[in-house]
Amino acid sequence: MRKLLPLLSTNPHGGGRSALTCRFRCGDACFHEVPNTSDNEYVGDVIAGALSRRSMMRAAAVVTVATAAGTSLAVGNAPAAQAASQARPHTPGRTEGARGLRFSPVAPNTADQVTVPAGYAQSVVIRWGEPILRGAPAFDADKQTAAAQAGQFGYNNDFLSLLPLRGEHGRQVLVANHEYTDEILMFKGYDSENPTREQVEIAWAAHGLSVVVVQEEHRSGKLTPVTRHPLNRRLHTTSEFELTGPAAGSPLLRTSADPSGRKVLGTLNNCAGGTTPWGTTLHGEENFNQYFANGSSPTDKRYGIGSGATERKWERFDRRFDLKQEPNEAHRQGWVVELDPYDPDSTPKKRTALGRFKHEAAQPRLTEDGRPVVYMGDDERFDYFYKFVSSKRMKKGNSRAAREHNLTLLDEGTLYVAKLTGDTPQDIDGTGKLPADGEFDGSGQWIPLATGDVSHVPGMTAEEVYVFTRLAGDKVGATKMDRPEDVEPSPRTGRVYVALTNNTNRGKGTNPGADEANPRNLNKHGQILELAEHWDDPASDGFAWRLFLVAGDPNDPATYYSGFPKEKVSPISCPDNVAFDPYGNLWISTDGNQLGSHDGLFGVATQGERRGELKQFLTVPKGAETCGPIIQDRRVVVAVQHPGEIDGASVEKPASVWPDGPGRLVRPSVVAVWRRDGRDIGV
Repeated sequence: MRKLLPLLSTNPHGGGRSALTCRFRCGDACFHEVPNTSDNEYVGDVIAGALSRRSMMRAAAVVTVATAAGTSLAVGNAPAAQAASQARPHTPGRTEGARGLRFSPVAPNTADQVTVPAGYAQSVVIRWGEPILRGAPAFDADKQTAAAQAGQFGYNNDFLSLLPLRGEHGRQVLVANHEYTDEILMFKGYDSENPTREQVEIAWAAHGLSVVVVQEEHRSGKLTPVTRHPLNRRLHTTSEFELTGPAAGSPLLRTSADPSGRKVLGTLNNCAGGTTPWGTTLHGEENFNQYFANGSSPTDKRYGIGSGATERKWERFDRRFDLKQEPNEAHRQGWVVELDPYDPDSTPKKRTALGRFKHEAAQPRLTEDGRPVVYMGDDERFDYFYKFVSSKRMKKGNSRAAREHNLTLLDEGTLYVAKLTGDTPQDIDGTGKLPADGEFDGSGQWIPLATGDVSHVPGMTAEEVYVFTRLAGDKVGATKMDRPEDVEPSPRTGRVYVALTNNTNRGKGTNPGADEANPRNLNKHGQILELAEHWDDPASDGFAWRLFLVAGDPNDPATYYSGFPKEKVSPISCPDNVAFDPYGNLWISTDGNQLGSHDGLFGVATQGERRGELKQFLTVPKGAETCGPIIQDRRVVVAVQHPGEIDGASVEKPASVWPDGPGRLVRPSVVAVWRRDGRDIGV
């Protein structure tokens, strides 16, 4: 029997995530009241108290969804849906694993290093503070300035994308999110009650996005930054962004500094993202609520914005972070940002048609006629997952006309939210016990929220739907999920995989109890949902679903690995970011592992006789989280976020010595891993 490591901490935040991480990353969200207190039947009092009265005048434009919401999709109606609902018994095959996963799994551990399989090598690609722009100085923690940081790689790298660079042999464009800053680990003697202006401005510059060209080493998978390349770029809290789409210019988005409601300074808490077929990157603004002080409206509360001062005290230095002075400023965060990495002079766009919530990620696929469909999760306990279907078709090619057209694809279309129904709700008792039919599965429906300037939600205008998307989901009865984070469609099968990280509040007190899609009360390990669109059409309004994995100790009967023998899988907890390799395997990074091991990266087969076979590929250092996985033929790239972020740690008392050894500052970094023999990963 597998013997698990003892838990790393007993802090009230739970499992492997430290109180320090919760404090700086999400503003201690777990200690606050769950923002979604709706019964998903009526939130008219909230709407009436917080939204514009114009909604009452536009009732004639509202398209009701009550009839659609009551319609159930029969799983057997579509071949793809039927396939997604049938169990696949395991037949033993070759012992080395599915193609792409033929490596010796890394054992759970608490080593202060990146641990990779035997026969694999690794190197740091780029660290926080390394210069990427012309004129930026080398990193010196004792002499750091805001101007220096604005030209250096940002802090706490999360989402990563590698894009081809035509005409420059062996080079790719690396795009990275910088989710948040931990000032205690950045500055000596940091006083959280009295941060200095310089510290605040350095933190502003350390947030945002980085674009940096990297050079491949011919004989290995090593990547090296090309400093001062003309495509290299930093975007941060004072960079200009443009609001586009149907809500742009709305009175709800106007401020004293921007009466147009179209120009925003900064992007905050960029978590995961996506890469589009037309060569841009998407970036999800997640826990933006924690940066704004003095929230007072019901809509502020629904988005988790507190009524007092913030942790970082930015409101002392810029009025836009004080909602008493600028009540609409928070409405300008919480969007999906689209960036063109190939145009260093372009202004990134915040796409309002994709809705405003705590975006973990946004990953598109194309319909048969070339229209993008973007899947998105709202990373909050008891919140929803969504999709957007564009009304425009992508143009192929790299002509200027094609690129200009494709940069408008995410401004016009329909925004939907998901409602799930289980096949055997009577069998769900909250323990994770499988229903009588042997699977957690059922049907689902995409409920339309808005199309252009037309609302499909009674009592809300289209602008209100886009700006207060959570409330729109409440009104139409969307299914409350266990923190939907990354949502990724398989490029091979089209099936969509939703990482549901955990929800220890499910079934607690007056909170909703278990349902078939979220089958465990006090859920601390999470699950992954697999979704098949009706008739294999991404634009369909119906789908079938089932749970692909129910995470936790494989020895626990409340876990499930698609029927694969559980004694042959690696233990996994708290799935977060997901990605696909060239063979159709799903790779999963974890956040807050509650089994006693450090967080890591796992690969799992999604098809064939080895479906459900899950193997751990790497672990990260003390206090760190695994983010932004990229799996190419010859390399795996991960972002090692917040290393050393353990309760009681500081610059003076580091909890980790990664990546540069004792006596050096702990620095979030990007790491590349490759096979020593030069062959492809996992074959």
